[in-house]
Amino acid sequence: MTTRFNRRKFLVYGSATMGTAMLLKACGGGGTTPEASTDDGEADPAASGDGGGDTIKVGILHSLSGTMAISETTVVDAEMLAIKEINAAGGVLGRQIEAIQEDGASDWPTFAEKAEKLIDQDQVVTVFGCWTSASRKAVLPVFESKQHQLWYPVQYEGQECSQNIFYTGAAPNQQIEPAVDWLLENKGTDFFLVGSDYVFPRTANTIIKEQLKAKGGTTVGEDYLPLGNTEVTPIITKIKAALPNGGVIFNSLNGDSNVAFFKQLQGAGMTPDMYPVMSVSIAEEEVRQIGTDFLKDHYAAWNYFQTVESPENEKWVADFKAEYGDDRVTNDPMEAAYIMVYLWKQAVEAAGTTDIPAVREAAYGQEFAAPEGPVTMNPNHHISKTVRIGQVRDDGLFDIVSSTDGPVEPQPWNQYVPETQGLGCDWSDPAKGEKYEV
Repeated sequence: MTTRFNRRKFLVYGSATMGTAMLLKACGGGGTTPEASTDDGEADPAASGDGGGDTIKVGILHSLSGTMAISETTVVDAEMLAIKEINAAGGVLGRQIEAIQEDGASDWPTFAEKAEKLIDQDQVVTVFGCWTSASRKAVLPVFESKQHQLWYPVQYEGQECSQNIFYTGAAPNQQIEPAVDWLLENKGTDFFLVGSDYVFPRTANTIIKEQLKAKGGTTVGEDYLPLGNTEVTPIITKIKAALPNGGVIFNSLNGDSNVAFFKQLQGAGMTPDMYPVMSVSIAEEEVRQIGTDFLKDHYAAWNYFQTVESPENEKWVADFKAEYGDDRVTNDPMEAAYIMVYLWKQAVEAAGTTDIPAVREAAYGQEFAAPEGPVTMNPNHHISKTVRIGQVRDDGLFDIVSSTDGPVEPQPWNQYVPETQGLGCDWSDPAKGEKYEV
């Protein structure tokens, strides 16, 4: 079933409602009933999962401290804005959403512990959370063993298709692969790959190396930094040695390692005209915090930029700034986080319950008029998304230099990597599920 949805009908504000709409808790418990399970581990469709209390509890699990806080705190802001809007418009199934926030602290075991707390102690009906793939991989066994549900808002490396996760960021064919194609066409064929040392950058670079082989490009070097490490001088030295006459730098560093990287890149005289950097984890908020002077004229690949021209985006940016301040910016992970709350709400209302199996089924085909453009939730738990390339300009926002004509369908299993070529995912068909031959 496909449900068409106009976001504006939920943006009904009243000062009295706004004063009481948002219910927050640092920690809590009671009020809801945990999801019942059948003997085979599947969640019991007869269980409502919401306990019939006055509120519907949801978990928000992001890094509010540590190296990833530079990116994740803004995602929380976007999720909370969506919840506030929904509550102001009457809530979900006539009840207010109660958001219980937990800090993953940029530490993957902590993410797993907090996920268990939200499910077992706080008895939330769903969780919105994570940024790094390391954090998502850490919580995945928790959600799968408990047959619970995570909504994940950040672009990632693919090679995963869990029944217990809805992915609203880009799959590689909606970000990484189009970025490589654009670079090959516009910036050169020699690539140096730099990233943080965990699953996303390493898997992303595996995909890029296979893509370059297939398209006639060359990987001249590859290096990694531990997440949070700022000792970037050795990497910059290696890049200069491997690309003495300039070339493309493909950057999948995450967190505040990017601050040191771009500052020292400029300090070494490696300017964007000779050493254009394409980033897949730097957006408007990171530009604001690192400094436009260090990033101007470099590139990023996303599905959304604040400069997207559409009525939906104009309204969202205005609403976000009205809530958090005129100096704030929006970005792709924030937008993906914002829309996933609405997609969950639509699925709950289509199902008529917060029961996880029913919500999962109702999510397939849900459409949303997002700030980035129209999106649709696919049976592979990923959404169709428009692909864009942006270049940092003087004001810290992005000029969109390339865009697909419309949404690109997601491919969780990569078609360049030999081990996953020809594979698909379809959770609406029990005969297909996580991995099948297309």
